[in-house]
Amino acid sequence: MSNSEEAEQFKAAGNKALQSGDFTEAIENYTKAIDADGTNHVYYSNRSAAYLKKGDGNNALEDAMSTIGVNPEFSKGYSRKGAALHSLKRYNDAIAAYEEGLAKFSNDAVMKKGLEDVKRDKDGPPRSSGGGGGIFGGPGMTGMQNPFGDQLIQKMMLNPKTRPYLQDKEFMAKIRKLQSDPNSLGQMLSDPKMMEVLGMALGGDGETDDDEPSKAAETPSSSNGGSKAETKTEKPQAPEKEEEEDVSLTPAERKKKEDQKAAVKCKERGNELYKSKKFDEALAAYDEAIALDPTNMTFVNNKAAVYFTAKKYDECIEACTKATEIGKANMAPFEDRAKVYTRCAKAYQKKGDLANAIDMCKAAQLESYDKTTLRLMKNMELEKKKADTAAYLDDDKADEAKQRGNDHFRNKKWGDAVLEYEDAVKRAPKDAPIRNNLAAALCKVMDFNGAKKNIEKAIEIDPKYVKAWARKGDIEVLMKENHKALESYKAGLGIDQTNATCREGLRKVTAMINYGSANMTEEEKKERARHGMADPEIQSILQDPMIQGILRDFNENPQAAQKAMSDPSVRAKIEKLIASGVVQSA
Repeated sequence: MSNSEEAEQFKAAGNKALQSGDFTEAIENYTKAIDADGTNHVYYSNRSAAYLKKGDGNNALEDAMSTIGVNPEFSKGYSRKGAALHSLKRYNDAIAAYEEGLAKFSNDAVMKKGLEDVKRDKDGPPRSSGGGGGIFGGPGMTGMQNPFGDQLIQKMMLNPKTRPYLQDKEFMAKIRKLQSDPNSLGQMLSDPKMMEVLGMALGGDGETDDDEPSKAAETPSSSNGGSKAETKTEKPQAPEKEEEEDVSLTPAERKKKEDQKAAVKCKERGNELYKSKKFDEALAAYDEAIALDPTNMTFVNNKAAVYFTAKKYDECIEACTKATEIGKANMAPFEDRAKVYTRCAKAYQKKGDLANAIDMCKAAQLESYDKTTLRLMKNMELEKKKADTAAYLDDDKADEAKQRGNDHFRNKKWGDAVLEYEDAVKRAPKDAPIRNNLAAALCKVMDFNGAKKNIEKAIEIDPKYVKAWARKGDIEVLMKENHKALESYKAGLGIDQTNATCREGLRKVTAMINYGSANMTEEEKKERARHGMADPEIQSILQDPMIQGILRDFNENPQAAQKAMSDPSVRAKIEKLIASGVVQSA
């Protein structure tokens, strides 16, 4: 089955759903028809009607614009546009749409009526359904809306069975009378046309798709009562595939439509060649399609797919760019335009141009949001971040930045020193001495947490770097974490027993622990203890049942406590509690 035949089947299903009042299903089927054959303006027109019936004026307007874009010589495209704008209460725009259509199709009764209704709604006072009685708004009425208002006219315009009534002056005079005086209906009940329109006004079938004749229209009724056999012969299947508007096509319009159908066949041939990996022949087939119908972006997008598979990424990008230009110029669906941008993004990614690839993904999301494209963009952003980081690595430039930082540090320009050291870290993230210098500069600007983070990273890079252990101890003293500083200095001395900085640091912190508390006020002692309690390691020691028992023994059984202190691990934990200020020594 060809794409055009499949599209016709979806259109027929959409017509059936629209006539039965299932607007959502109708829209879904028309959308499938468009996906199968996006060159047929009728499908956009029908979907516009379905959206309008559903109350979605914005989408109705979009499809009306697409209808005009695909076939500017199709009169119903302008009436669709006018009706959609009217429903959105954009009266000036609706008037302009109808006038644009009437400039091309001066005798179109539907557009004339639509223009008249818009102008009346724009300029005239709103009609009230209240006041008075009667069944539709006469004296004594309590709120029923007049069913013969503008909505009824729109329904009649969109229903192929009732549309001819709009040209019946006598009948329309009755409608206008009912609009002004609904209670005059009783005088008109003998008119069969009026009864039919009344049924529609009160919630009957309403409009049916104007591009696929309804069953009633296919089988003209006869007061003479024709036989069933005669009725069947009046419904041949073949004519159903011909839209009623084809009758009015000019030779040029008919030629254009034939070219579009021929272009689709060329595309289908190109698809088969593409599946067979015959890329050059596929490109030639798509070029034939483009020559026949240069307004369809799908054919150019198919060329882009061939180039992508053939790893000709520059040609793919060029084809995608051209496809989006054609799509925008001819009001192609947003989803189709988004797919082209996504393909272009993948081509840029293959070339290693992640910046442009991300921009293309963003453009695709603006056209039509898609979760898969969003995930692709996030992955590209991560990939770009890694690539940018790797590209920035340079040991020589890192050393230059370090020297500039040293100069600023000696001149006491702490902020400038931090910036230079940070740049050096980005260029050489595995250089422990640079991080040591950065930690020193951060201490000068009172960023102790940042300093500790960097010095710990330096030790992680080089655990034997004694200067980093000494710096860590200094930072921990500044943060009043004396128990940790004690361990840091000891760790540095474990690597180099002669290191003067670690030896002096250990002496000072030990003195602070042993003698500093004697000079503290009670409030200072409490503050020191609170600070120590914030350390997760101290909390863990205090939760140890054995340590809890030993702490009780210091008061209740000193000999048992002293015996327990002979265990090196126990002694280390108790000394840490004392150093943190959580436990006070005598």
